[in-house]
Amino acid sequence: MPTLYIDADACPVKQEAVRVAERYGVRVVMVSDGGLRPSRHPLVETVVVAQGADAADDWIADRVGPEDVCVTSDIPLADRCLKYGAQAIRPNGELFTQDMIGQALAGRAIAEHRRSFGEQTRGPRPFSKADRSAFLDRLDSLLRPLATSARDA
Repeated sequence: MPTLYIDADACPVKQEAVRVAERYGVRVVMVSDGGLRPSRHPLVETVVVAQGADAADDWIADRVGPEDVCVTSDIPLADRCLKYGAQAIRPNGELFTQDMIGQALAGRAIAEHRRSFGEQTRGPRPFSKADRSAFLDRLDSLLRPLATSARDA
């Protein structure tokens, strides 16, 4: 059965992800470096990792596999998930793909370089209801076939 990993720090769609996972009986693992209230839902496991840069990302990347989906805004984590055969989706419903991940990593590196020289760069646009809806639709379309094939196996 697939697992839905959620990079839970600052993720705006945690509860929506649980609702979709519940529909298909998919296990959910929310990974955070603290400040996340444990869920009582039987499908949800809450993992708190040591604080530190990329600790939650490393934890997820060490466990994610080909039948899994990861919810993250972190481009390097998404890249690692794709390399392990998993799927990665942003909270706004945008799917990370092999075709676009290189460009996304390059854009991130350029923005970091510009910030290192004191330049102000744009942050992400505000999260909207349309983003939440797109996420729900996309996650449903990702989990449905994974859960179905796992049950048929």
